[in-house]
Amino acid sequence: MFPIPLRDTQPSYSKPVVTVLLIVINILVFLFEVSLEPYSRNEFIAVYGLVPDHLSFLSMLTSMFLHGGWMHVLGNMWFLWIFGDNIEDILGPAKFLLFYLLCGSAAAMAQFLANPDSRVPMVGASGAIAGVMGAYLVKFPHSRIHTLWFIFFFITTVDIPAWLWLIFWFLIQFFNGVGTIGYSHVSEGGGVAFLAHVGGFLAGIALIYLLVPRQRYTRRQDLYW
Repeated sequence: MFPIPLRDTQPSYSKPVVTVLLIVINILVFLFEVSLEPYSRNEFIAVYGLVPDHLSFLSMLTSMFLHGGWMHVLGNMWFLWIFGDNIEDILGPAKFLLFYLLCGSAAAMAQFLANPDSRVPMVGASGAIAGVMGAYLVKFPHSRIHTLWFIFFFITTVDIPAWLWLIFWFLIQFFNGVGTIGYSHVSEGGGVAFLAHVGGFLAGIALIYLLVPRQRYTRRQDLYW
C-alpha cells in the first residue's frame, strides 16, 4: 500500500477559500451521483466525464468534478486539502483556481494523447491535484510530510521530506502509466489514469513558474533571504 499522507509541516498564511470550495463542490457532485439510480448515473458520467473518443473542452472541465466511488473522492479531496492550501497561499484564490483547472486540462490531454480512441469515460480530480503536488515540489521541497506507513503487519508514522515523497509518488505514476500504453488500445476496462497524473504533475511544475505569485508571498520570501 502506498504511504498515506496525514499532514504537512508547511504553514499557510491565508484562508484556503478556493481549496475548501473545490472540496465542497466535489463532494456535493458525488452525493448527487450516488443519489441517481444506476442507469441514470452511468448516463450522467457518460455525458459529463471525459471520453477521449469524442473529446470536448466542456467535458475536460466537468470530468474533474466527477468520481467513481467513495474512496476515489475522499482520497482525492484529502490530497487536495494537504497540498492545496499552500499553493493557494502563493497564488491567491483567483490564480489558484485558474492553475487548478489548467492542470486538470493538461492531465486530460495527456490521457487523451495516450489513448485517443478510448470510449471509457475518465473522471476524477486527481490530474488537477497532481498539478498541485507538482507545484508543491517546486515551492516547498524541504517541507516534511507526516505519513502513515504500513510495514507488513505493522503501522507506523514517519516524517518524509516533501521532495522525496512527491518524487516517489510521481515515479509510481510514471512507470504505471508507461506500463498501460502497450495494452490501452485493446483494453476497454476502467482503471487508474496514471498518465493523467503524470501530465497534471508536470503541468503544475511548469505553471507555478509561469504564474506570478501574489505580493505577500514575495515579501515573505524576501524576508527569508
